[in-house]
Amino acid sequence: MHIHILGICGTFMGGVAALAQAGGHRVTGCDAQVYPPMSEQLQALGIGLVDGFGAEQLALRPDLWVVGNAVSRGNPLLEAILDARQPYTSGPQWLAEHVLARRWTLAVAGTHGKTTTSSMLAWILDQAGLRPGFLIGGVAQDFGVSARLGEGECFVVEADEYDTAFCDKRSKFVHYRPLTAILNNLEYDHADIFPDLAAIETQFHHLVRTVPRRGRLIVPLHSPALDRVLQRGCWSEVQRFGNAGAGPTQAAWSLRGDEQDFEVLAQGRAVGRVRWGQMGAHNQANALAAVAAAAHAGVDPAAACEALGRFQGVRRRMQWRGSEGGVEVYDDFAHHPTAIATTIAGLRRARPAGRILAVFEPRSNTMKLGSMKQQLPEALAGADMSFGYSGGIDWDLARALAPLDARARSHRDLQALVDDVVASARPGDHVLVMSNGGFGGIHERLLSALREAARLR
Repeated sequence: MHIHILGICGTFMGGVAALAQAGGHRVTGCDAQVYPPMSEQLQALGIGLVDGFGAEQLALRPDLWVVGNAVSRGNPLLEAILDARQPYTSGPQWLAEHVLARRWTLAVAGTHGKTTTSSMLAWILDQAGLRPGFLIGGVAQDFGVSARLGEGECFVVEADEYDTAFCDKRSKFVHYRPLTAILNNLEYDHADIFPDLAAIETQFHHLVRTVPRRGRLIVPLHSPALDRVLQRGCWSEVQRFGNAGAGPTQAAWSLRGDEQDFEVLAQGRAVGRVRWGQMGAHNQANALAAVAAAAHAGVDPAAACEALGRFQGVRRRMQWRGSEGGVEVYDDFAHHPTAIATTIAGLRRARPAGRILAVFEPRSNTMKLGSMKQQLPEALAGADMSFGYSGGIDWDLARALAPLDARARSHRDLQALVDDVVASARPGDHVLVMSNGGFGGIHERLLSALREAARLR
């Protein structure tokens, strides 16, 4: 079958393309201003790419058009497809029908930690010899790719709550029908499509309704939003994870120890130990959920913990980018206020010496709308200094950061921001860059400027 994918350079749709080609299909696709890194990965696979959404692409005559959720009504190619009554589907529906229908699907949902937890879970299954497939919204450094068809029964999918396509406004994960589902956490996000937290809870309940009776939900002990989701109805086994004894519900999975050396407990009994280089209590929780989900698929917890000791992490998740003049530069995908605060706290515990200089870009659709701007001062409070980039938003970032006084500054010009960070940095500092986009290549710009500053000292 020949499929042509609209919006192919997005991480999810690019992953669908790679899976389709691995499944024996002929794959082509298009996007606006075809861009790396996904364009480079797809071209390396021999997948033909078209720049733009011109209606002349109808002449390609594919058997099926697969439409990404970034493509809206008014798009010239989509309008031509509809006018010509051509067969089309969404990326999540194609994935569900052509890949997941024949697999043991392990889905990882939640506001935070989906990519990292999915990567951990896929790595555990891989190291256990189960040869899993996966589709993840990032590149796990252990695999070097975001998607793999796999040869075994298990398939790990990052279960995003964002909407499916122009024609299907349900969350993507409603299509996946997992046998194992991690519900990692739940907070308000995606203000561009959800009016409030209750609307997201409804979508999570739709996901819960698709898990069979023999399936398993892995849910944290302390999440009022997820508790409300389950109270609306649950027909599957539920296993809780978290700190045992800290709440009214006993944790099936808990842990004890430091963030980089801890024991995993099942029903209060030690079943494995994780010694690794990952930072933060949030990654401990992600690891606990991944071990619990892998256990449902038959992986011994001790083996899962041992595999996590070799887990290298995910690109753009607290990724060390370099050091110049005694200043360390890190890159992280954090963009929600909770994720920003958690990331800063994780770096603080892992690197207690030296100041933290937080450099952030409010780039997500939610942040661009300004719906969470009041939460920024609290989110950034753990940093010694904060530098925000206000290019691309139409609300007053400086005013939002005013409660931090002289500890926070904003810049509309990216070079001015780089210059300010470099002038403020001193040996021993940790510069933490946070954005869900490329941020204008700021990491290399910072390292280059820090190198020059060190040369001139």
